[in-house]
Amino acid sequence: MKTTNYKGLTNPQKNLLDAAEKAAETAYNPYSQFFVGAALLTHNDIIITGSNIENASYSCAICAERAALSRANAMGHKKYKSIAIIARRLDSKIEEVITPCGICRQMLYEASQVSENDIEIIMSNTKKDKIIISSIKELLPLAFGPKNTGVDVKKYH
Repeated sequence: MKTTNYKGLTNPQKNLLDAAEKAAETAYNPYSQFFVGAALLTHNDIIITGSNIENASYSCAICAERAALSRANAMGHKKYKSIAIIARRLDSKIEEVITPCGICRQMLYEASQVSENDIEIIMSNTKKDKIIISSIKELLPLAFGPKNTGVDVKKYH
């Protein structure tokens, strides 16, 4: 894992984080007032965004990371290089780095198996002065995925 800030990012990483920040503004969050945006970079350098979607039946909520993955899949993109995640509250900034929840980590791990790439995860606080860059294997060591079940996901590339 690497700790940095916005100035320490490469231009492609900055573009991805900026796209995630913009996506957060489209969140549907009447219950938590928590705005989360994710921007996924495909293997052919297309940025696909997602934002969190809440529901009165809380278990129906979808995180920004899973929204981006679902959107990318629906658009026919199956291979990814990296994802950036950022969040804010309705009337305040979040000081700590936003990290993917357990379900999102599992989804990103499976996407990494299909991508044949240890997806880079760029996680930021609201002000972008605290950023952690990791990989999905670092965030979810000893993960359970298709290889554990003997499933070959190559046909899904």
